[in-house]
Amino acid sequence: MYSDFELASDRPAYIQVKDYLKRLMTTGAFQADQKLPSTRELSSLLRVSRTTVLTAYADLEDEGFIYPLQGKGHYVVPAAANAQVGAQDGGREGKEQRIDWKQRVNGYAKLAEEHDLMKHGIRAGKGTISFTSIAPDEKLFDLQNVKRAFLDRMSIEGNVLLNYGYAKGYKPLIDYLKRYMENKGVDMAGKDLLITNGFTEGFNLLLSGLNQNHKRILCENPTHNTAIKNMRMHGFELTGIEMEQDGLNIGMLREELDKRPYDLAYLVPSYHNPTGIVMSHHKRLEAIRLLSERHIPIVEDGFNEELRYSGSHVAPLIACAGKSNQVIYLGSFSKILFPGLRVGWMAADKELIDYMESVKRARTIHTSTLDQSLLYQYLHNGNFEKYLKRAKAEYKRKYELASECCKKWLPAKRLSGDGGLHLFAAFEPSFRTRDLLDACLKQGVAFTPGDIFYTDGGGQHTMRIGFSRVSDEQIAAGIERIGKAARQLL
Repeated sequence: MYSDFELASDRPAYIQVKDYLKRLMTTGAFQADQKLPSTRELSSLLRVSRTTVLTAYADLEDEGFIYPLQGKGHYVVPAAANAQVGAQDGGREGKEQRIDWKQRVNGYAKLAEEHDLMKHGIRAGKGTISFTSIAPDEKLFDLQNVKRAFLDRMSIEGNVLLNYGYAKGYKPLIDYLKRYMENKGVDMAGKDLLITNGFTEGFNLLLSGLNQNHKRILCENPTHNTAIKNMRMHGFELTGIEMEQDGLNIGMLREELDKRPYDLAYLVPSYHNPTGIVMSHHKRLEAIRLLSERHIPIVEDGFNEELRYSGSHVAPLIACAGKSNQVIYLGSFSKILFPGLRVGWMAADKELIDYMESVKRARTIHTSTLDQSLLYQYLHNGNFEKYLKRAKAEYKRKYELASECCKKWLPAKRLSGDGGLHLFAAFEPSFRTRDLLDACLKQGVAFTPGDIFYTDGGGQHTMRIGFSRVSDEQIAAGIERIGKAARQLL
């Protein structure tokens, strides 16, 4: 005993001693009412100061793990020593009772596990050139100004930020985002904002709170994999509308709307995931008109519409809809700024926001006020515009490099991507990118096969290439390897 204790340099020594003794008690190494070594003896055994042991004993006594006897020393409280020992004894006395959790979890949990890409996705070895991520490059993060924003906000209202917040969100951030949406051309009259834990929470709040009269949702095909997963987990059937070079196929949309009713439409009009396509202004207006005629709400995924590298600005759907309350906009800075903050927002009709606020309060109480206030102060200090210019310049350079390499090396029939952090390639219909992925993994390269983005089991011949976190050298080398492997398969 005691020989396995190792003192780390990054934590107070008395806490390490206290935690070590707790572990000895709860695992049965110490028995009930057993006398502990004296403080002088234990300090020698653990090679720490006697003061460290005295402080650890004092904390253990305060926490109810040990008790002192005058002139005799410290002893183990019986309950502290019986935690695991009692369970082990119970297992010996009778048959161990175990719950089969596979039988207890419901379809919602099973579907979540089945579609969990972190568990069942691509397994790339160390050193692999990976094009699977479309997260921002942390090397670009504006760390100094983030630190300054944190200190600025904490100095103003630090105590408040560490307490409970409001379900609707941090008011200074809400006010900032309202102006931000107005600058996009959105008429905020009759509309309001709700702060969410990123896009995913906002989407889940809507899917939970809106009626499922028909249990059907319209979306682009392909579309955002996380959105597909969540729509299916909520029991919706999906109808995917094929994508053209300027957005979804309006003719097909019209045909589907004439066939059957829908509860909702989910669209990613700008730098669409996974194709990178930007829906034309004409198609935006026509889609809104067709869906509006049938009173179908539109959920607009703002995704990464700030990452425009060329071409003219295209207003979001919620701006194109004018005073209509049909469009629900889900926004986030996750693909531009700092995804670790998990701050997003929902902009929609005031009445809907009022309901969604109550749903959020019942589920998560509120989004971290500390995260919201940090983001607000960073934006308020004017750092976002400067950072965005630098980030866009870097991502544009990578985008152009990746495009050139794909055109040079990939035997693809079509390459799409007008901006954002990824490109989408489609080979001839008989080609299988899953086979290509297997071949590429052996050569130290990974990408995302496109079939996971399709609503109907299609897309076996497509792939997404995320370049945001890949160096120039790896972009060139990785895409060359993919291209050579594809030609061998062809």
